[in-house]
Amino acid sequence: MAIQIGDSVPDFELKNQEGRKIRLADFKGRSAVVLFFYPKDETPGCTKEACTFRDAYEEFKGIGAEVIGVSSDSVDSHKNFASKYRLPFILLSDEGGKVRKLFGVSSTLGFLPGRVTYVIDPDGIVRHIFSSQFQVERHIQEAKKVLRGNP
Repeated sequence: MAIQIGDSVPDFELKNQEGRKIRLADFKGRSAVVLFFYPKDETPGCTKEACTFRDAYEEFKGIGAEVIGVSSDSVDSHKNFASKYRLPFILLSDEGGKVRKLFGVSSTLGFLPGRVTYVIDPDGIVRHIFSSQFQVERHIQEAKKVLRGNP
């Protein structure tokens, strides 16, 4: 069953690009979270999305949100991706896709991992979901609108 607006997000733990374990619950009560699932490091659409999040990162921090990207790429792949594009936010390695399945992020065309962004409030409640494989910049626009209270 896919996560829906109004649901409490399930907690999970994955390694970030530095190999450190990060739990979603670590952010509860501290900040909103923009959790974006993307298909693969170093692909054109995913690079554009990550760089657009990078360029808006200080704005997200200013409105009380942490940005976290999730894909099935390895920790080393994430480390290289983050370094190459100077990504200031957390990238989590979901090798095997367990967290993707936990959230119910479906595939596009049956084989391409889905691109879905969740805006989660500080209490751990999903306030917005945006899914689009090809409108990568809208993921950032949608998240900022919701966090500013303009859904």
